[in-house]
Amino acid sequence: MNFSIECEEEVDGRWIAEVPQLPGVLCYGKTADDAMAKAEVLALRAMAERLEQNESRPVEISISLPLAA
Repeated sequence: MNFSIECEEEVDGRWIAEVPQLPGVLCYGKTADDAMAKAEVLALRAMAERLEQNESRPVEISISLPLAA
């Protein structure tokens, strides 16, 4: 299962990021990177919660994270 993060700047300067495939995974941040990082964390938490509550079956996943500079 692949998820995408969509991110855009609001008129007030905040950034909003969401994972459309996971309803409710929507986060604000001061920068695009901040908002996307928060959305990624929330997406992982939402997937874990669904597995713990037996609302979803386990699937093979692949997670890659960029190395810190």
